[in-house]
Amino acid sequence: MLSGPGRARQKWGLPGRSASCTGAEVERSIAQGPSPNARDPGLADARPGTGLTIVTGLAIALLLFGIYLVSNPDRTSYYNHFVWQAEAFLDGRAAIRYPVPPGRSGPGNDQFQDVVPAIGPHGEATGYALVPFPPLPAVLLMPLVAIWGLTTDAQLVATIIGTLDVAIAFWVLGLLPIRPRVRVATTLFLGLGTVLWYAAELGTTWFLAHVVAVGFSLLAIGLALEADPRSARDDDGAADADRAADADHEASGDPTGDAARDPTRAYGSSDDGARAAARWGASLVDGRQFLAGVLFGLACTARLTVAFGAPFFVLVGGGGGIVRRGTSAAIGMALPIGALLLYTLVTTGHLLHPGYELLYRAEAIGYPDLGYRPDWAIEDPRYLVQHLPFALAGLPSIFPPCDPGAIRGLFNATCPSAVPRDIGMGLFVTSPAWLLALPAVRRWGRNRLVAGSLMAIVAIAVVDLMHFSQGWVQFGYRFSNDYAPFAIVLVALTLEAAGRLRWIGYLLIAASIAVNAWGVLWGHVLGW
Repeated sequence: MLSGPGRARQKWGLPGRSASCTGAEVERSIAQGPSPNARDPGLADARPGTGLTIVTGLAIALLLFGIYLVSNPDRTSYYNHFVWQAEAFLDGRAAIRYPVPPGRSGPGNDQFQDVVPAIGPHGEATGYALVPFPPLPAVLLMPLVAIWGLTTDAQLVATIIGTLDVAIAFWVLGLLPIRPRVRVATTLFLGLGTVLWYAAELGTTWFLAHVVAVGFSLLAIGLALEADPRSARDDDGAADADRAADADHEASGDPTGDAARDPTRAYGSSDDGARAAARWGASLVDGRQFLAGVLFGLACTARLTVAFGAPFFVLVGGGGGIVRRGTSAAIGMALPIGALLLYTLVTTGHLLHPGYELLYRAEAIGYPDLGYRPDWAIEDPRYLVQHLPFALAGLPSIFPPCDPGAIRGLFNATCPSAVPRDIGMGLFVTSPAWLLALPAVRRWGRNRLVAGSLMAIVAIAVVDLMHFSQGWVQFGYRFSNDYAPFAIVLVALTLEAAGRLRWIGYLLIAASIAVNAWGVLWGHVLGW
C-alpha cells in the first residue's frame, strides 16, 4: 500500500506530482513520509519524522497558548451564560437561576436581553430563566463548575480550547500532501491570522461557542481524511467510481472484504442471526465515517449553522461510495443533533428555540442603526444581499473625526489613525490569506476534497449571511469561524501548489497575523 505524499496525492488528485511506488515506500506511515529513495524530489522532505512532528506541534500549541494568555491577562468579562447553564445542568434543570448575582466583574444575568425569564401560570416570577444558545459549551464546563461554581473562568477555558483547536488543525493538515513549511505556516495562519485568535483570547459566550465548534469540526474533518480508503486519482470519473462502489456494496453486503478473505464469514454461512444482522448493519455504515458524523454533529450543538457543512462528509471519508459515505455520516450526525432537538422540544415546546425570535424582535427595535429590519424574517435572503459586501470587505474606520489639536496615534482611543468598527470588518481585510482558498475553485468537479470543502463553505456562509445579525462588538467577522475548518484545507492545498510563488502566500499570512494582532489590541483598548 502506498503511503506518504505519493499516496495522498493520488487520493486527492493533486496535479503536478506522481506517486512513487518504490519498495522503500511500502508500508511507511504518513508521519514518516517517503523514504530518501522517493522519486518525487520536490516532496522528498514532505513529512518529518514522527518525533519531530510531535515536537513541532507541541511547540506551536505552547506558543499559541502563551500568546492567547498574554492577549487577555485579566479575563474580566461578565458574559457567563454557559457557566450559569452548566450550574443548572448540575442541579438537574435546563432553566438557569434568575437573577444570578453579579459575577466576577459585572452585573447579574437580569441585565441581558438573551436571558429570557420563565413566567409562572399566573404571570408570576419563577426565579428561573432560559438561554437560547446550544448547550455543548455548557456541558463541557460542567466538571469545572462542579468545583468552582459560578466563579469558573470560562474565558480561560476558551483559551485552552482555542489552543487545542490549533493543535488539531496541525494534525489535520498533516494528512494532506503538503510539505512541513506549508503545514506550519497554515497552522499559524489559522491560530494567529484569523479571528480564531480574537475568539480564543476573549472567550465570552458567543466566542466560546465558536472555539468549541471549530475543534469538533476539525476532529471530524481529520477523521474523514484518515478514513477515506480511495488511493486512486480523484478526477472527473470520481462520481462513476462512487456509484460503482455503492453498487458493489449493495450486491455483496461485504464492504470490508472480510467475506472474500474468510468464506466462512459470508452471509448464509454458519453465522447465527445476530452476527448476520450485525454484518448487515456494517454493510450500511462505515464505522469511522459514522464517528466523523458524530463529532461533526457535536460541533453543531455548539454552533447550529455548522450543520450546513454536512456535504463535505458525503464526498470525503470512509465508506467507499457516496451513498454509504453520506449515510454513515448522516446517521452519526443525527445522534447529537437529534438529542439537541429533543432537548429544545422538552424545554421550550419548540424544535427551534423561540428565544432567538424574541431576541430578534427586541434588537430589531432597540438597535435601528445596525440595519435590522423588523418586517423581515430572522433568516431572510434579503439580509444576504445586505451583508455580503460587509462580510467580504468591510473596512475599519480610517481617520475618524478628532477634537481640534488632538494628535493621532495608532492606539490612541481619542484620536486614532484607524480603528476597528464594532459591527466587524471584512473577511479579506482582516485575513487576506483567505484569498488563497479561491484558486481551489478551478478544481471543482475534479477533486472530492476540494468540492466537499467548497460546498461546506458556501452552504454555511449563505445561511450565516441570511441571519439578521452578523455579530456585534467584535473584531473582524466572527461568523467565519463556522467554515474556517473547511477553508483552511483549501489554503494549505493552494499554498503547496503555488511553487515559486509560495512566498506571496507567506506574505499574505504574515499580513493576516499583523492585522489580527492590531485588532486584538484594539479590542482591549476599546473595552470590548
